[in-house]
Amino acid sequence: MARPNAVDRVQEVYATSYRRLVGQLTGVTGDPVEAEDAVMEAFARAVNSSRSFLAAENPEAWLRTVAVNVSRTRWRRARFFRDVSHRLADGPADGAYADLPADRVALLAALRTLPAAQREAIALHHLADLPVHEVAEAVGAPVGTVKARLARGRAALAVLLTDTDADTDAYRPSARSTR
Repeated sequence: MARPNAVDRVQEVYATSYRRLVGQLTGVTGDPVEAEDAVMEAFARAVNSSRSFLAAENPEAWLRTVAVNVSRTRWRRARFFRDVSHRLADGPADGAYADLPADRVALLAALRTLPAAQREAIALHHLADLPVHEVAEAVGAPVGTVKARLARGRAALAVLLTDTDADTDAYRPSARSTR
């Protein structure tokens, strides 16, 4: 059972960190609904594991690590019940991205195509603004491995997010050539 001061502390951290954590986990999962679920589960675990949560030097980092692990576990379980490529092709639930700008939707769609390890590294480093050593700690991988995942993920995103409109404009006939 959680101690009263643990519940108070969880409420304080919730007030200051919830939206930021959901944004960070959306980058990890590629799905805002899954991100909210994982973050809420992390807060529930903070209440149930109050000693561990209260002992954490950085409660937000503790919650982020738990939420990332929750999302990983859910993804692994989902893999047994449906084909992953079919899930990615279907995209997120209807309306999940309705309030997001088009470039953010494109980024999330591109992130969903990356392998989970690269997606986690990119989201935690670039979207959550964590230093590489904190990303390594959160995902349980060596710093060098995280750096490699970041490099591969960036390269893949560069290809996926390249603006092709400028390239196609070069091949359109100009007004002068239609004389």
